[in-house]
Amino acid sequence: MDGMALTDHQSARNAPAIAECARRQGISCLYGLEVCTAEEVHALAIFDTPEQALSMTDWVYAAMIKRVNDPEAFGDQPVVTADDEIVELEWRILALACRKTLPETGARCHELGGIFIAAHIDRASFSCFSQLGAIPPEAGFDAVELSRTADAAVWMPKVEGFAATRSSDAHNLDDVARVWTSAELDSFSVAGLKRAFAERSTVPSPRLGSF
Repeated sequence: MDGMALTDHQSARNAPAIAECARRQGISCLYGLEVCTAEEVHALAIFDTPEQALSMTDWVYAAMIKRVNDPEAFGDQPVVTADDEIVELEWRILALACRKTLPETGARCHELGGIFIAAHIDRASFSCFSQLGAIPPEAGFDAVELSRTADAAVWMPKVEGFAATRSSDAHNLDDVARVWTSAELDSFSVAGLKRAFAERSTVPSPRLGSF
């Protein structure tokens, strides 16, 4: 695996820890968050540095409902060190939508120097198609993401003109790198990915189960 990105729901507070882990292992890493917008659409905001991702987190937090997390319903939300020590439990419910719209979120992501990707467009919930029926041009997406099981032949005609990625969307270690995206990059960076997206040169891996 040459590179990875961390995109926790509504928060990049674990970006400093993964940055140190990536440094120790010699793996390139990008940092971001999976924002749930006011439309209840999931979108990936990805940056070169933890500091940019944390700035995006502050902006999202300011637009979230101030409701305390229920660990029995939503699980614990630990903030950790690179050595897996829990330093804090995030008190906000990170599963809920914020009050920022897709266009507002895309604009803020780009202001901070990030790339903006429509997450898992094929899913029956929390996707552009499930919530809005299409990819809204005003959202300003740089690319779209296919889920692990999406059939690219079915979905890519629906998003003509967009570059496509496929991500593992791993919620546990066994799922890391089960699917991926290949591209010729000058560097594993926001600039490198933007160039690949503009050239439509990204190649999503086969969907899970179709090998």
